[in-house]
Amino acid sequence: MTALSVNLNKLALLRNSRGHNSPDLLHYAQRFIELGVQGITIHPRPDERHIKQQDAHELAHLLKDFPQIEFNIEGYPSEAFLLLVEACMPAQCTLVPDAEDQLTSDHGWDFTKHLETLRPIIQRLKNAGIRVAVFLDPELKQVELAAKSGADRIELYTEEFAREFSKDFSGKNADQVLSKYNEAAILAQKLGLGVNAGHDLNLQNLPSFLSIPAILEVSIGHALMIECIDRRH
Repeated sequence: MTALSVNLNKLALLRNSRGHNSPDLLHYAQRFIELGVQGITIHPRPDERHIKQQDAHELAHLLKDFPQIEFNIEGYPSEAFLLLVEACMPAQCTLVPDAEDQLTSDHGWDFTKHLETLRPIIQRLKNAGIRVAVFLDPELKQVELAAKSGADRIELYTEEFAREFSKDFSGKNADQVLSKYNEAAILAQKLGLGVNAGHDLNLQNLPSFLSIPAILEVSIGHALMIECIDRRH
């Protein structure tokens, strides 16, 4: 079964816009757990525009009471980020190639450039007992190189699939794009990598994406906020 990990970033962004603790991330994390999710994801950024370091520590403490829920911390592997992850000890750390001022994640790692840089970082996290995933575009060469990095999983960046799905409800173009993801996932699995996925997945496109076999986890946050507002869902 594919696990659902709910990304709390947008709730944190909403909270920060008012300068007080509403919505309360800990309360909503517990609500999501009560609703049956399998994981909680956060992506702290250096400017703390949504998730703050304090949030990471508080969620880590909360989730100790829910050992069945996997905590996933995403982010660019700066030293400050790595120290935060090591302090919080999530089940999984997903490494993402974001610039400090980046609005949102919009590409995967280029392992032709970053393989040797990421290897010791990945090993450091694994030595701490943390599973490591790397954010990746659905490119076979990148999958092959990611398998040499020591990572446990890849997280396929799914914005291209989501964009094509929304433009073409007949599914023709989306199916063509989906085939790239399918090939990347199958290759990753053959090379011993688990496969996660995330970015703009929602109730409409998720069933098609999960036609790909053995997707272990999807991380969804932005779409949940939208779908809670849109009564048609």
